[in-house]
Amino acid sequence: MEKYGGKKAVITGGGSGLGFAVAKLLADGGARVVITGRSRAALDAARERLGENATAVRGDVSSLADLDALADRVKGELGTLDALFVNAGITLTTPFEATTEEVYDELFAVNVKGAYFTVQKLAPLLNPGAGIVFTTSAANVIGMPDTSGYAAGKAALRSMARSFARDLLPRGIRVNAISPGPIDTGILEKTMTEEEAGRFKAQVLADNPMGRFGSPGEIARAAAFLAFDATYTTGAELAVDGGRTQL
Repeated sequence: MEKYGGKKAVITGGGSGLGFAVAKLLADGGARVVITGRSRAALDAARERLGENATAVRGDVSSLADLDALADRVKGELGTLDALFVNAGITLTTPFEATTEEVYDELFAVNVKGAYFTVQKLAPLLNPGAGIVFTTSAANVIGMPDTSGYAAGKAALRSMARSFARDLLPRGIRVNAISPGPIDTGILEKTMTEEEAGRFKAQVLADNPMGRFGSPGEIARAAAFLAFDATYTTGAELAVDGGRTQL
């Protein structure tokens, strides 16, 4: 029997990286999944790899109109949901002194506002016993250079996980967060120069007790555990970071 057969889930930011890994784990396990993202090309490629159990909906989580459209689409195709993975986000690293209002606003519009209203718009579709999982970051626990805006947004998500857990408890909905440490998704090479990425990776390996990067699959399995198996856990944040924030 397929582990996630009959389950239905939405993964924001599911076209690539950690979100795609979660979507693939669930779809391969028999779940029906809806993935979202801003890039049509990335979504189409992800949908092709995920197969017939997946639906791709293009949209920007910072747009409430797009979130309304997503909720309508999910209601029409799936009816109700068993899990919501609030994963969509952007990573912008800038020195504190050089952070502009535009950078700050973009970080919070996507990473914080987008997450808040994703839950607000989709929570009515969640079944009793459903799980919501936020993607936070080790950056909300430890100070990292050039990440002040990003880290503040992730800390806001950690707070949301607690508040929403209390708000949704009467409906039997659990809300938790997964806090990834350094994961090899290829995003560094897209956001940094090769030299910068090399220096960053070397520092990460030196600081990490396990001495390695994690894999997207390791994050996906932990996220799925929180969504479906951790039935007596809510308001928690699970660190999946090689011990970086714990040791």
